[in-house]
Amino acid sequence: MAVSFLDLNKQYQTMKAEIDAAIATVIADGTFIKGPHADRFEAEFAAYQRVGYCIGCANGTDAIEMALEALDLPKGSEVIVPANTFISTSEAVTRSGLKVVFCDCDPEDYTISIEGLQDKITAKTSAVIPVHLYGQPCDMEAVMQVAGQHGLKVIEDSAQAHGAEFRGQRVGTFGDFGTFSFYPGKNLGAYGDAGVMVTGDAALAEKVRKLGNHGRISKYDHEFEGRNSRLDGMQAAILSVKLRRLDDWISQRIAVAEAYYDALSGVGDLVLPARRQGTRHVYHLFVVRTSRRDALRSHLSERGIESGVHYPKALPKLQAYAAYGQAAEPFFANRADAQVLSLPIGEHMSLDDVQEVAAACIEFFRGAGNPF
Repeated sequence: MAVSFLDLNKQYQTMKAEIDAAIATVIADGTFIKGPHADRFEAEFAAYQRVGYCIGCANGTDAIEMALEALDLPKGSEVIVPANTFISTSEAVTRSGLKVVFCDCDPEDYTISIEGLQDKITAKTSAVIPVHLYGQPCDMEAVMQVAGQHGLKVIEDSAQAHGAEFRGQRVGTFGDFGTFSFYPGKNLGAYGDAGVMVTGDAALAEKVRKLGNHGRISKYDHEFEGRNSRLDGMQAAILSVKLRRLDDWISQRIAVAEAYYDALSGVGDLVLPARRQGTRHVYHLFVVRTSRRDALRSHLSERGIESGVHYPKALPKLQAYAAYGQAAEPFFANRADAQVLSLPIGEHMSLDDVQEVAAACIEFFRGAGNPF
């Protein structure tokens, strides 16, 4: 491909010696499950997040499920989730014996609509899961205000937003829990599945730490039935190496995004991502919108440029949620899913790559008879 969407091998080559040494150390130590490497990364990520506690687990979906369980929400109560996110957010709710209720997203930045959130709150609502989608922070001041007014618990799904900030505070640290995924394609990605929960509450931290380790702290002292969801030493050691580079990678992503803004402003009917004052958008994805999404994507592919669609169906329109009857709601999310397109972004890209993508987009819209 002329411009790839993601290039993890290129990333690996920039730190090959450190990654290889970290892996070799774990093998030599034999500390494959939890252990000192997991402990170290948890401490490092807690410090990076500026939060009291970080608890590792097997993946980001488990992180949400365990956070929900630790909050001891009433069985069958309602949890509000934005309609435009990956299914892991909503399936964690239903698999926890709770009812998911979808609300709309903001049409400018795709994060949870505060008006939509307020509209869906009922006497049965127990929690809300705002998603910092694409690396864009939600309006956490408004979310926390609404949650406080209605006595709701808040779990921040920060799977796409490592290092993102709202008014100088790291996302994931406003609510009762912040959950993170380290799926390989994330801004901070492992070489397999991994996740964490962060919280400022010592009691909640102890509870989820036990919950993910069969309800125990010591080897055979099981206080309750838990589950097996632990951060393994190999992934932790790799993440420690990568965490030291995360802010540099974010800076590179921001530079790529700024170049896109400069090159694509006013091109065709492209709607570029909103830039909110007082936030640090970390651009896990650079998502544009156009009425000719599929044709533009084909045009880019013909020129060797990879792109993505996140996500092709809003959650209420999935077969998994057909019985909910929310596919017909007049959500912006239920319309925008046919128009969103993720352009390539990442530290693997040069500014020349950006210009190549931009030139292909401009060529497409000029060919469509739009001189913009």
